[in-house]
Amino acid sequence: MMVGTDTWKAHAAMVLVQMNYAGYHVIAKLALNVGMNQVVFCVYRDMLALALLAPISYYREKRIRSPISRQLLVSFFFLGLTGIFGNQLLFLIGLGYTSPTYAAAVQPSVPVFTFILAALMGTETVNLKTNEGKSKVLGTLICVSGAMLMASFRGPAVIGSGFLDFAAHSEINVLAQPEPIGWLSPRLMEFGLERWHIGILCLIGNCLCMSIYLALQAPILKRYPANLSLTAYSYFFGALFMTFTGVFATNGYADWVLTQSEIRTVIYAGVVASAINYGLLTWANKIIGPTLVALYNPVQPVASAFLSRIFLGSTIYMGRCPLDDEGLTCPL
Repeated sequence: MMVGTDTWKAHAAMVLVQMNYAGYHVIAKLALNVGMNQVVFCVYRDMLALALLAPISYYREKRIRSPISRQLLVSFFFLGLTGIFGNQLLFLIGLGYTSPTYAAAVQPSVPVFTFILAALMGTETVNLKTNEGKSKVLGTLICVSGAMLMASFRGPAVIGSGFLDFAAHSEINVLAQPEPIGWLSPRLMEFGLERWHIGILCLIGNCLCMSIYLALQAPILKRYPANLSLTAYSYFFGALFMTFTGVFATNGYADWVLTQSEIRTVIYAGVVASAINYGLLTWANKIIGPTLVALYNPVQPVASAFLSRIFLGSTIYMGRCPLDDEGLTCPL
């Protein structure tokens, strides 16, 4: 009975996580639009999350926390490198080049990557004779089909005006946006890539990092069942990588000074999108597995589209984001 209750709670928690991420997409975009440095944003976010997770996990999981071995430390190292550092940084760079809804629209690739990685690692077993196996394969196919539809088809505007949305994004994009890959962008553009190409590549990298994180985390949780402590250790290494990157990706003290609106954004990102979401993701991963956790990512595009419409005035289209030189609009 307890297992069934925990399973139901894990599924409900994954819906909440995706709703939280949808709000994060919009709030982070607003912060980037005023020129906030992405790495500085990530450093503050990760430090805040670590400051919350470390003491809570220390006191809450005293009895179930296993001794730390060298193998576990190496595992935590890679979890921090992929799920925290690579995932967050690539997402924000991609978001800076695209839009909140387009960033969310790429997230359905996470279940596909996770399913493949988990199957290769033996974490997930696929038996097409069972309903569970069929649902995993069917869910993966639906995610792929939805992503392909959003990437290849743009229907009429459902909510909002495409012209007004174009003007709004044109005004946004003239604002200076510092970026840690600023030295790389011109070189990529020499090969014919445009800004949105770079953004999509970063977002795909973000999804791949998250998939690796979920797939690696599942077997580690069997050896180290203290899920909050595991999340805290992951954030320790992720924050370490991000801080080291911040030393080279900022232009001085001024980049580290935050306005009141940026402080509020960092608080939401650190508390909700990091500490709460990652804690729930790790807990749910232990109960329902990486594939089912990742299958909730398609909730993000729908929630992000409507939140972008409300707070950014973005147009909602039937189908994909229309791409142009000045900006992006939102798919449904």
